[in-house]
Amino acid sequence: MAFQPIVDLENGSVFAHEALVRGVNGESAWSILSQVTPKDLYAFDQACRVRAIEMASQLGMTSRLSINFLPNAVYEPRACIRATLKVAERVGWSLDNLIFEITENEHVTDRDHLHHIVEEYHEMGFSVALDDFGTGHANLDLLTVLSPNHLKLDRILISNIDHDRRRQNMVRHICSMAGSLDMGLVAEGVETLEEARWLYQNGITRHQGYYYARPAFQALPDIDPGCFSAVTAA
Repeated sequence: MAFQPIVDLENGSVFAHEALVRGVNGESAWSILSQVTPKDLYAFDQACRVRAIEMASQLGMTSRLSINFLPNAVYEPRACIRATLKVAERVGWSLDNLIFEITENEHVTDRDHLHHIVEEYHEMGFSVALDDFGTGHANLDLLTVLSPNHLKLDRILISNIDHDRRRQNMVRHICSMAGSLDMGLVAEGVETLEEARWLYQNGITRHQGYYYARPAFQALPDIDPGCFSAVTAA
């Protein structure tokens, strides 16, 4: 696992760390996921959850922990969550500090099943985020059946947003929609100070991206405090 922070500019802190799949030699998530066969999907999903929580505890993480999950690997939410609950209890990790991200790596054909998963997770005290919103399988139509706590805006919406009026208008409308649906927003792929400033000035205060920190393999990355002040002072 590697970990990348999601910062909260409103209070100058780390809101969460996302756990990202990596190989034992730092291989990319794609190189690992491409080797997972359908018959191994459930075991892989469970192993990632367990390992992420174990490593977060070992590294002394105090923020929330955000874990990607594969909806098609969850056949019954309460049965599939047992390993997660067991490791959280063993290491003393609060369930309130877990966020499950619906990843866009796979297409979910059974929307009722996905809705059931999200509602069950809410009942168990977890937060849910819709990852990569605006691209791939994570599009607007999912919000007709899901009520995630957070929408993570894909990099394709964030790139060069400081001088791209089309992206600006799209993101402003998403902000309005998210507010009316009581969903928080996280901007993914923030790579420049200018992008960060525009987002902050337009009410999006939770950011994730290389501007703040790259993912750190089996470690929690350091963040230069100057990153926060440079954005909020503008």
